[in-house]
Amino acid sequence: MIISHEFGHFFMAKKMGVKVEIFSFGFGPKVASIKRGGTEYVLSAIPFGGYVKMAGDELAGKLEGKEWEFYSKPIYKRFNIIAAGPVVNYLLGFIFFCMVFMLGAPVATSRIGGILSSYPAEEAGIKTGDRILEIDGKGVKYWDEVLAAIHDRKEGNINLLIERNGEKHEITVEGKSEDAKDILGRPLKRTMIGIAPSDEVVFVKYGFFKSIEMGAGTVWKITVITYQAIWGMIIGAVSVKAMAGPIGIFAMTGKAASMGLIYLLHISAFISVSLAIFNLLPFPILDGGHILFLAIEKIKGKPVSPKAQELAQNIAFTLLIAFVLFVTWNDILNLPKMFK
Repeated sequence: MIISHEFGHFFMAKKMGVKVEIFSFGFGPKVASIKRGGTEYVLSAIPFGGYVKMAGDELAGKLEGKEWEFYSKPIYKRFNIIAAGPVVNYLLGFIFFCMVFMLGAPVATSRIGGILSSYPAEEAGIKTGDRILEIDGKGVKYWDEVLAAIHDRKEGNINLLIERNGEKHEITVEGKSEDAKDILGRPLKRTMIGIAPSDEVVFVKYGFFKSIEMGAGTVWKITVITYQAIWGMIIGAVSVKAMAGPIGIFAMTGKAASMGLIYLLHISAFISVSLAIFNLLPFPILDGGHILFLAIEKIKGKPVSPKAQELAQNIAFTLLIAFVLFVTWNDILNLPKMFK
């Protein structure tokens, strides 16, 4: 995903007529390199990222006014080069999600895997292993359908049709309304009956066009939820501890890979989209920060001064390193949970 992101910048730079001097996977000291077509392809020691070094991409550097220099290009061409990295990550995530839906997306069934103590389900005699067939006369097959039918309704009796040992039973459960919070920390009411899903999963396949529709919908949903979560962190409604760092991503990807191709594609799609979203944040040193500088240049009619850009990027780099160290430490504290 890092390589695909940097390839987006690389490809668009070439297309816009900008000379690419270095294409690096990783940061820090060079481990190996090879030069082809005027570009040095580098494998660096620290594999958490990468970069593309273009000719004339620093205002503070020596600009010769050549047509192949980055800053010799008009704003729209520089925008295309900067935005290409996140766009490729979005496309990669979209393609992976489409593949998941076509090959068979893993979906939890309506079988109950656990009963919470002192909740209505326990009092009504519902047992672990029961399968919910209907809720208030409406058929359900998957756990997300069960949650939607219960959580979004008002308090009162909920009529369940369950299957137990091959026999069907009608059970009435009184919903219990509880205070909860949405992703932005806003209070809401949610109806509960005290059941948990089992680990029973079915793989649901969709047609080509339906998979494309669902892939696009999933990418959009992740984008909206992620920006809501970021805003929640800014206003203090969502804990920063909810984020995963390099170790957490490694653990999640490793676990997904051990479960099979579908799970690996799913987590890879999610990470790729998240990488695009993160890089588009208007934060100096990220692609979104460079786009912000371009917007200011467009409004002012001249680039942001090299001194101002350097100061902003140095501060941003320090904050980013501190953030990475924080989430990495949080990953270390959560290691026992990750590798369970």
